[in-house]
Order: sequence, then C-alpha cells, then structure tokens
Amino acid sequence: MKKFKNTFRLIALYFRVNLSSALEYRSSFLLQAFGMAISNGTFVFFWWIAFSQIEGRIGGYDFNDIMFIWALTSSAFGASNILFANMTRITRIIVSGELDTFLLQPKDALISLLCSRTALSAWGDLLYGFVLMALTQGADSMAWLMFLIGIVIGGLLMTAIAVTAHTFTFYFGDASLIGGMALEFIINFCIYPEGIYRGFVRILMLSVIPASFIVHLPLSLARSFRPGFLLLLIAFSFLYCFAAYKFFYIGLKKYESGNLIVTRM
Repeated sequence: MKKFKNTFRLIALYFRVNLSSALEYRSSFLLQAFGMAISNGTFVFFWWIAFSQIEGRIGGYDFNDIMFIWALTSSAFGASNILFANMTRITRIIVSGELDTFLLQPKDALISLLCSRTALSAWGDLLYGFVLMALTQGADSMAWLMFLIGIVIGGLLMTAIAVTAHTFTFYFGDASLIGGMALEFIINFCIYPEGIYRGFVRILMLSVIPASFIVHLPLSLARSFRPGFLLLLIAFSFLYCFAAYKFFYIGLKKYESGNLIVTRM
C-alpha cells in the first residue's frame, strides 16, 4: 500500500511540474489543445453523415453509442499522454542511453520515465471527450460515471500497451515500430462498433489488445449496469497493467548501460 501511495505522489508531482512548464507558454498550449479538438471534431461529422444515410444501427450501435466510445477513446488517450507522454518514446530513451538518468534516481525508473514529459495537444483530446459527452449524452448519470471510470482505466491500459510493446526493445533492438503500431491498433479497435469484429479479432480485443475493456464494456455498463462486470473490468485492468510493469523490469535485466548522462528532476 505504501508503494502505491508513493507512486501516486510521484505522478502528482510530475503532473504539477509539467503543467507549470506548459502554462509558461499559454498561447502555444491553448493553440495545440484547440487544434487537436478541432481535428477530432471531423470524425463526428463523418459519423453524422454515415447515420444520416442509414436507418437503424451500425454493428449494434446507434449514433449516441458511437459518440460515447469516441469520447472515451479521445479522453483516455488524452489523459495517458498528459500524465505519461513518454510512453511513445520509450524505445528512443532506451536506445539513446537516456534510460541511465532514470535508473540513477532514487525513484521508480519506469514511473519517472513515463511521467517526465507531457503532451500539450493531449489536453485537446481530453477536453474534446468531455464536450462530446455533454452534447450527446446530456445528463445521463450512469453514462457519465462509466465515462469517468473509463478515462482512468482506458488511460492506464493504453499506457500499459505502449510499455509492453516498447519493452521488446530490450530483446530485439529498436521496437519503435511495434510501439507505434500497438497504439494505432488499439485506437482503431476502440473507435468502431464492437459488432463489426468477428472471430480472432474479437479474441484479440479481449486479451492482447484490450479495446473491449477500454470502451465497449464501459458502454455496455453505461446502458445496463452490472456490478460483476465492473469488478471484472477493474480486475482485468489491474492485472494487465501489473503484467506490463513486470515485463518492463524483466526486460530491463538485458539493458546495457549507455553513456548519456543528463540531469533531471
């Protein structure tokens, strides 16, 4: 329990420092956030056009259902990049030897690595999800509850997926392509109705690339709440993140120290 508290405090510390740094350049911060929100808005227009041409549902989802998974995907991705922006740069940090600077600190190396950077544009992703929820879900309290829970769980799962993919760098060298593809796959699986997927892809979405746990199960619970499925969602997310954490440190044993020494907080 003490380790969890220290981890939360470390994440909170990095968040405050990164946010303060970002706000030093408020114009850039606001412009990037606004630009990302506008970019995401084009997809709403796409789905509005699609449903205006089709009567009924697509893959078992109506327009509001799709807006829910879009909002959740956007906000979860935004939250993960606000808190753990280095999740997309793990391979680069390992290959360059910059990992040494995190290993020398008296803090959890993986948490420090992930939290030491934030992405300004990610605020646009986060806020876009909230705006989309307000416009399409209204005052649906259960939808909002699962949306907020989903942001936490989805953000952690996306980070865990990135960590797992980039950890292969310890075994095969540059795994940046694997890391990029993993995030691209998870986002693509998240933003479309679950009903369009069949067979092996459906199995992937419930295991290796857990898109169903990021958006589809929260949507199902928002429409028909079942406590047992919520416990399953939380338990799976914890185990998946724990496995990614352990996998990183197992891979770390193969790491050969670089020669790049940079002073960091």
